[in-house]
Amino acid sequence: MRAARYHSHGGPEVLHLDETEIPAPATCEVLVEVEAIGANAIDAFFRSGTSPWPRPLPGKLTGDVVGRITQLGPDTPPGLAVGDRVAGLSEDAFAEYAVLDASFLATIPDEAEAGPATMMSMTGPLALRLLEAGRVPVGGSVLIQSAAGGVGHLAVQLARSLQPELIIGTASAPARLDFIRSLGAEAVDLTDPDWPDRVRALAPNGVDTVLDSVGGTVFDQGLELVRPLGTMVTYGAITGELPTIPAQALFGMRSVTGVSMLGWRAARPDLARADIAEVTRRWQAGDLHPAVHARYPLAAVQDLHRELDARTPLGRLVAIP
Repeated sequence: MRAARYHSHGGPEVLHLDETEIPAPATCEVLVEVEAIGANAIDAFFRSGTSPWPRPLPGKLTGDVVGRITQLGPDTPPGLAVGDRVAGLSEDAFAEYAVLDASFLATIPDEAEAGPATMMSMTGPLALRLLEAGRVPVGGSVLIQSAAGGVGHLAVQLARSLQPELIIGTASAPARLDFIRSLGAEAVDLTDPDWPDRVRALAPNGVDTVLDSVGGTVFDQGLELVRPLGTMVTYGAITGELPTIPAQALFGMRSVTGVSMLGWRAARPDLARADIAEVTRRWQAGDLHPAVHARYPLAAVQDLHRELDARTPLGRLVAIP
């Protein structure tokens, strides 16, 4: 089968399709024939070698896969069968076949479009868990960094069910700011050096919750915007700078928590599965609208990664084998 690999770190040009063996599912795994792959922004940093979490070479691309089960591994949960259409996270997603953890699959209806469905197993549940961890109060306020991205645009939509008075989203390009406004949130330009003052104008007493995947200086500025008894949620560092938190920053009765979906699945597997079911329910009910910015053939993986590097997508980029 064809699978994307990079044998050295660098720009999108290091990505190529290699011929590899079709993998065999291990214990509690399933093998799927891939229909669509949702790209993860973090893979651009893995590929470039600038991620604070280095990975060995040759590198593989992670992603959220939609496909039909072609083989069950040993000890898979009951109820799964060959032919089922599912979505799940894969550590080697950009390929014609992928193995998925059978414990955390989203069931995808036959009639559903594959691109949006890639967000049901990991991206949507992550957005939901971030908001839960952030303890957004009814009538409160939430600031969502990178709100036009794959996770961020879903968090904006899911936040509405918590009934906050104010949802603020940041982005760094005019089209992305317009996209955030179309989702019903206030938009703030993160390239403006005075962006925190714009947030303060909207929320003079500070915000109750900040969701941050940027890290670095943006994290520090966001933490200063959290009001007393509010919560800062960190779940990544796309700048390559992991947050460091001086104790004195917390003396204003602020809380900081970190969220990792793999960590959440290990700590509370039943609740993690419930998150998948809830996000899928909202999507099927029409309350959640995952946005697919563009679709690329698998052979154009370099072009997909050029767009990831440019940080232009509104929602998610999807590859089709």
